[in-house]
Amino acid sequence: MRGFRLRQILLPTFATVLLIAIWQVSTGLFDIPSYLIPSPLKVLSALQAGLIKGTLWPHIWATFSAFVLGYIAGCAGALLLAIIISEVSWLEQAVYPIIVAFQAIPKVALAPVIIVWFGFGIESKIVMVGLICFFPCFLNALVGLKAHDENLVDLYRAFGAGRRQIFLNVKLPSAATTIFAGLEISVVLALLGVVMSELVASRAGLGHVIAAAGADFNVAMMFACIIILSVMGVLSTMLIAAVRRQVVFWERAGTSSRRRR
Repeated sequence: MRGFRLRQILLPTFATVLLIAIWQVSTGLFDIPSYLIPSPLKVLSALQAGLIKGTLWPHIWATFSAFVLGYIAGCAGALLLAIIISEVSWLEQAVYPIIVAFQAIPKVALAPVIIVWFGFGIESKIVMVGLICFFPCFLNALVGLKAHDENLVDLYRAFGAGRRQIFLNVKLPSAATTIFAGLEISVVLALLGVVMSELVASRAGLGHVIAAAGADFNVAMMFACIIILSVMGVLSTMLIAAVRRQVVFWERAGTSSRRRR
């Protein structure tokens, strides 16, 4: 087990270091202009300047706060609607086609409308993130809640269990895996939503910095913001995965037993 975890850490670290080394050597060997592809050292210098001088921290906080609030709002709404639809069968036939039709609309096309309605502040970014996060979380939760064991439900009913007990003890545990799968997908899309809204129109955020740096051909700062966004996405995904391992603990037990075999 310890060797497996060590390998999980060392292999990605080695691959990342190798990729950065190839990047550094290639920019010098082929004399690539820095306004096209800056070297890792120049990106590190831009990242260090932005973090030490403090110019990037307000933008990081603006992106992070919109990302977290929009993700919570979108996923909470998705889970609540999925629970209601799974418990009321006729509601799925009425609401699901509308949700699919709305999901088919490109969110980039909605961005100007959202900005007109909610302005240039954090509100428009929260709405955009919530809309992008909603459907993957909703669909995974709905599929999981409907995939429960009917025989187990009948057994609970035979012993006099009510709808609430059946939901908490049968339907929700059986859907936990797919719900967390939707949450993991949505956390990546949440960053896409917040950056997209900041690129369209925003006064703060890493997307705003990327747009401003692009206008000045400051590609090193653009790469620095992209690295911060990638770190934010990786840490958020790892956090959701850690929560999943603790909540859906029977998956961890099943994986351990398969390894022992």
